[in-house]
Amino acid sequence: MTREEVEEQKRMMYEKFSPRRRRFVDKIGYDEWDPFQLPFDPIDLRRDITGMTSQQLCEEFCKNVEAGRNSEYAQAAAEFGVTLVMNFERVRPIFDFCVWYNEHLEKMGKKA
Repeated sequence: MTREEVEEQKRMMYEKFSPRRRRFVDKIGYDEWDPFQLPFDPIDLRRDITGMTSQQLCEEFCKNVEAGRNSEYAQAAAEFGVTLVMNFERVRPIFDFCVWYNEHLEKMGKKA
């Protein structure tokens, strides 16, 4: 569609809106409003840099950790997996700290 056709469709949509919906569009600004924008990926479709979903990461993790972990442990791992897939930079400091702390314990002759 050409730019003019897109603008025409946008105007037609706006004119068909109820007054309440128009106020919403007016609040964000008609020029800023994009009725044709694509939705965000659902969380279950988002993948990390290896191509795995948060659920796949959590399942793989739970298979590889010591047996006997409780459901609270698995739930925390699942929440962390979601955060990891959504925003790796947010979990990067936690990862770096865990690596550092493990090395620190080894230097001190301790085990976690």
